[in-house]
Amino acid sequence: MNVEHLKTDILILGSGGAGLFAALHALKANPDLDITVASKGLLGKCGCTRMVQGGYNVALNPGDSIERHFMDTIEGGKWLPHQELAWTLVTKAIERVRELENEIGCFFDRNPDGTLHGKAFAGQTFDRTVHKGDLTGIEIINRLMEQVWARPIRRLEEHRAVALIPAQDGALAGVLLIDVRTGKFCFVSAQAVLLATGGGPTMYRYHTPSGDKSMDGLAMALRLGLPLRDMEMVQFHPTGLLAGPDTRMTGTVLEEGLRGVGGHLLNGAMQRFMGDYDPKLERATRDVVSRAIDAEMRAGRTTPNGGVYIKMSHLGPANVAKQFKGMVDRCRDCGFDLAGGLVEVVPTAHYFMGGVICEVDTATECYGLFVAGEDASGMHGANRLGGNGVANSTVFGGIAGDVMPHWIAKNPGHRPPDTHVLDAEVERALHPFTRKPGDLNALREKLLDTMWDEVGVVRGRASIERGIAGIDGIEAELLATGLADGGRQFNLTWHDWLNLRSLCEISRVIALAALRRENSRGAHYRSDFPEPGDLATSTFTVARHISGGIEITERPVVFSHVKPGETLLRDPIAAE
Repeated sequence: MNVEHLKTDILILGSGGAGLFAALHALKANPDLDITVASKGLLGKCGCTRMVQGGYNVALNPGDSIERHFMDTIEGGKWLPHQELAWTLVTKAIERVRELENEIGCFFDRNPDGTLHGKAFAGQTFDRTVHKGDLTGIEIINRLMEQVWARPIRRLEEHRAVALIPAQDGALAGVLLIDVRTGKFCFVSAQAVLLATGGGPTMYRYHTPSGDKSMDGLAMALRLGLPLRDMEMVQFHPTGLLAGPDTRMTGTVLEEGLRGVGGHLLNGAMQRFMGDYDPKLERATRDVVSRAIDAEMRAGRTTPNGGVYIKMSHLGPANVAKQFKGMVDRCRDCGFDLAGGLVEVVPTAHYFMGGVICEVDTATECYGLFVAGEDASGMHGANRLGGNGVANSTVFGGIAGDVMPHWIAKNPGHRPPDTHVLDAEVERALHPFTRKPGDLNALREKLLDTMWDEVGVVRGRASIERGIAGIDGIEAELLATGLADGGRQFNLTWHDWLNLRSLCEISRVIALAALRRENSRGAHYRSDFPEPGDLATSTFTVARHISGGIEITERPVVFSHVKPGETLLRDPIAAE
C-alpha cells in the first residue's frame, strides 16, 4: 500500500481550544519550528470547543479565590481529581482568560463597572463563569482560528488520525492519517505529537458532541498501550433538548446557566421535583440532577417525548430572551418557546472525564507524546464542573505548546517508524473493504441503545454485563460488515465504519471500568453499590490494553493539597 510520508517538528492532532492554543504557544516559544495542525474536519468549524455555550470558569472577583475554585473542583469531582492538575487548572485559568482577551481578541460580557461578568453555574459556590452571552465557544474558537490563519502554521484539514505509530524502541515516531478527500494514507513523522482530538461520548442514544467525534484519540492511545484513567466517568448533562426522534437537535445542550439563573425542572405531572433529591434543587451538580431526571423518567412521570420540562417563564420572558438568545433561538427552531413556555429535556452524554494519564506538563509515558483537552484525564475526577471544560482545554493546550519546543531542544531528531506496525495499521483501516456490505446504521443504533440502557446514568452489575455482551456482539457484527462503495475518495461510509469501531472499543473500556468500581462517585452511579465509599482511601481506575484484552486496575488518589474533611478556605461559611 502506497503511503505518503510527510515530516514536521510538532504535529497537533485536533483543532479545538487545546490544539489551537498549543499551536500558537509552540510557535511563540520557537518560531523556527515547523508546526502542523491536523483536523478531522475544517479548522475552527468542527469539534466541541465551538459548541461551548456556558462559559469559562475563572476566579477573578475579589470575593472569589483560586482556593475556592479549587475546592469546588475537588468536591465536585468527589475527591478523585489529580490535585496537581486541578490546581494548575484553577491558577492558570486566570492567566489564560487575560490572554484570550488581550492577545487572542475575545470579547466577553462585562459588568457595568467594566469587570468581566461571571454568571451562576451549578455546583459552584461563586458566580465565576465568564461568558459571551450563551455562545462562548464560538467567540473563543473564531478568534483562535483567526490567529492561527495569520501565522505560518501548516494545516492538514479533513485528515483523520487512525494510529499512533511507534519507533522500534517504543518512542513515538509519528501518526498515520487518512486524507478524507482523496482516501489516501499519509504518515506524518514528528519530533513531538500532541493528542488533542477531543473526547465525545457519542455512543449514547442522547449525546451533545459534534457528529465527527468518535473517541478516536483514546482508541489510538489504548492500542498503543497507554494507561487510561477514570474511564467509567461519563458526564450526562441534565438538560439536553428533547425534540423527538426525527431531528438531530435532540440531545443538544440547553446550557447550565438556565438552571443557574433560576430555571425550574418539572415532571410530566407539572411538579417541580428537584426538592425530592437535593437541597440545592436545580443548582445541584450535573450528576445529581441527571440522576433525578432519570428517576422521574423510570417512574413514568414524563413529558410526551419521555423526558421532563424546563421552565423559565417565571423569570420574565423578555429577560430570558435577552440573557439566553442562542438557547431561545435553538428552541424556537424546534417548535419550543423557552422564554415563555415549556421545553422538553433529557439527560444527554456530554463530556468524558476519562482519558490518557498525563503529567502536569502534559507529557505521557510514551516518549514524544503529549496530551491535552478532553483526551487527557485527572483534572475533573468523577464530575466536571460546568465552565471547567474550556478552561481545561485552553490551560493545558497552552502548557503543551510551551513545553514541546523545549522538549524537542533537549531530545532532537525524528525517529523512523516501525514499518510492521505502520503496515498493520493501514491494513486494519482497510478492513471494511474486504467484507460484504451490511447495515452499518443498524449497528450504530444498537450501540446507542445498548450504552444508554445498560451503561448509562444508572448502572448495576447485571446491566453492565449485558452491556459488555452487547458491545462484543456489535463489534463482531461490525468486523463482518463491509462497504457498498469500494472507492476511498470522500467515502463517508468508510469513516462512519471507522468511527463505530473506535466507539465500540472505548464503550467496552467504559463498561469494564464501571464494573470494576464498586461504589458510586459523581457521574458513576451503581444501583447495587449506591454509597461513595471511604473518601480517605479513594482510588481511581486505570485501563490498559494488554495481550489478553483490557486490564483494569486501581491506584490510590494522592491528596497533595487537601484531604477529605479538610478545606483550603479560611472562612468556614464559604467552605460549606
